[in-house]
Amino acid sequence: MTLDVRVPPAPSDRRARAAVAVLFLTNGALFANILPRFPQIKADLDIGNAAYGLAVAAFPTGAIVAGLAAGVFVRRFGSARVAVAGTLLTALGILAAGVARSVLVFAAALFLAGAMDAITDVGQNAHGLRVQRRYGRSIINSFHAIWSIGAVLGGSMAAGAIALDLSRGQHLAVSGVIFTVAACVALRFCLPGPEVEPAAESDAGKGERAAEAGASTAGRRRTYVLAALVLIAMAGALVEDAGSSWAALYLSDSLHATAVLAASGYIALVGAQFVGRLVGDRLVDRFGQRAVARVGGLVAAAGMGLALAVPTVPGTILGFAAAGLGVATLVPAAMHEADELPGLRPGTGLTIVSWLMRLGFLLSPPAVGLVADAAGLRLGLLVVPFAGVIVIALAGVLQTRRRQGPPRPVNSR
Repeated sequence: MTLDVRVPPAPSDRRARAAVAVLFLTNGALFANILPRFPQIKADLDIGNAAYGLAVAAFPTGAIVAGLAAGVFVRRFGSARVAVAGTLLTALGILAAGVARSVLVFAAALFLAGAMDAITDVGQNAHGLRVQRRYGRSIINSFHAIWSIGAVLGGSMAAGAIALDLSRGQHLAVSGVIFTVAACVALRFCLPGPEVEPAAESDAGKGERAAEAGASTAGRRRTYVLAALVLIAMAGALVEDAGSSWAALYLSDSLHATAVLAASGYIALVGAQFVGRLVGDRLVDRFGQRAVARVGGLVAAAGMGLALAVPTVPGTILGFAAAGLGVATLVPAAMHEADELPGLRPGTGLTIVSWLMRLGFLLSPPAVGLVADAAGLRLGLLVVPFAGVIVIALAGVLQTRRRQGPPRPVNSR
């Protein structure tokens, strides 16, 4: 007789999961290698704060300009190839930025790196979601956790290169070669074939036929869901940027913390976010994306809200940790849901969410800065609990429990 049971993933699927993990690691490490070099670049180019800020903004600007092309590339060339090609071009852009001799070249190189990083991001997430569908359970959060490991690795490599007194060209050439070679090796083990599995194509066809039956209603519903997913992803981006851009400044200037303690705010946020992503897949499989997101939004809103209401250094550090933990699964969840929206071509929903999410990174710093100048940074950081409230309100568009893949038949005699 034949029994429908679930069996462990095939060896090829396991290899593909490891390959995607390598792609996320390289993506996190590449840009992190140049970040600690920015002060030296600014000094060598002899540019002021305003010119430096505009030049650095070229990176997210490039991502926004090129981001919408990612879906087209994924459908034309395949998600894995796009991710690897984007990795190579990102490395070249970072190297060019590191050795630039003028602010215009520096900005142009960052623009290229940002554009390619956005395309890489869509490619690697699209392929990660392909592997997740083969697994039949959530694994996407683990990929984003590995991205965080890559960022720490890249920053540590940069610190080591500075300690060894390596030039920026030597340092960034070595890191670029290491991570592009790693990405090219990973490509050999990625999933072959079309971006949409046969079963998924069938489901998509059903979704399209249902949409045709009630095109107006289905279209409005799809637009609403996609808009809600964009806002959920942007909420995660707002919280991440609040930690990276403002945590140290708030702790040192407003709460008079020492430099070491001031740095702890961002470390607490990214550390808690990493832990949340490590356990996120199990929580999502057990409770569903909706419940995990709502509880996460509550944790972020309550934790940071309490820290701002009763401002102390230890409480604020814990507040940033709560925020990082609360938003850990938001971006992967939004990308996953967008990638499976019926009626959209493969990669379209994922591309839109990834593209618009980057507006959060671009617009958040000046928005918080304007509020901080007018009423204080403490009030400006209310963006964090506000983001948590937005997630609680919109999490209804997420799955109650993750849809499991079809069982694999096993013959039993």
